[in-house]
Amino acid sequence: MASNLKVIFLFLWSLLCEGGDVNVQQNPLIQVALLKEEVSIPCEVTFPYTLKYTKFSIFYYWINLLGQKTSIYNREENVQIPPGEENKTIAKSYNHKTMPLESNFSTGTYYCEVQWSDIRKMGNGVFVLVRGTGYIETSYGRDILITFTTLLAALSIIATALLVWKRKVLCPKRNQLNILRQKVETRPPSASPPPPSPVYDCLNSQQVEVYSVLESNTKNPEPRRNHPGETSKKQETLEESSDTLYENI
Repeated sequence: MASNLKVIFLFLWSLLCEGGDVNVQQNPLIQVALLKEEVSIPCEVTFPYTLKYTKFSIFYYWINLLGQKTSIYNREENVQIPPGEENKTIAKSYNHKTMPLESNFSTGTYYCEVQWSDIRKMGNGVFVLVRGTGYIETSYGRDILITFTTLLAALSIIATALLVWKRKVLCPKRNQLNILRQKVETRPPSASPPPPSPVYDCLNSQQVEVYSVLESNTKNPEPRRNHPGETSKKQETLEESSDTLYENI
C-alpha cells in the first residue's frame, strides 16, 4: 500500500514539474491602432533548455467583439540548446506583426498560444482598439484665445477714450482751475504783481490834502465879511464923524 502511494505521488510530481517550467506572457494588455496600420502581437515564451521543450508550435489568432475567433498565423519552433545551458530556463519573445488593419471591425483581443508535445499554454491576450483617425489638433482653442484677447484690447481702448472725453468735456472748469493753479505755482516770486494799496493809504492821502488847505488859509486869511446890520451902523458912525469934522473946520 505504501509503495503504491509513493508511485502515485512521484507521478503527480513529474506532471507538475513538466508543466511548471513553461509559460506564455503577453504585454501590454491594451493597444490602440489606426487604420492601415500594422499591429504587433506580443508573445513571450518561457521554457527550459531540454529536448522536450525546445520544440513547440505557436498560434496567433484574435477574437472580435462578437466572440468570433479568426486565425492569423502559426509557426513551428525548434530551438538549439547552447553548450553548457542545458536544463536552464529561458524567456524568448516571438512577437508577430499583423497585416495592415482594414476596418474598425478589427478591434478585438489578440492571443498567442504555444503548444508542446503534451502541454498547451495560452497568453492572457492583448486588446487592440482600432480607430479611423488619430488625434487631430484643432484650432478652436487658439481662435477663442485670439478673439478674447482682441475683445479685451477693444474694451480697454473704449474705456480709455471715455475717460479722456469725460475729463475734457464734462469737467472744463476743473481743468481751467488746475491750469491757473499750475501757472500761479510755477510763476517766480519776482514776477508776482504788487499787492493792492490798502484803504488806509487812500484815507491818509485825503487827510494830507485837508491839512495843506488849512495851512494855506492861515497864511492868507480872507477879509472878514460883516453882516448887513453892522455895515449900516459903521456907515452912520462914519457920517457923524465926518459931519463933526466939517463943523470944526
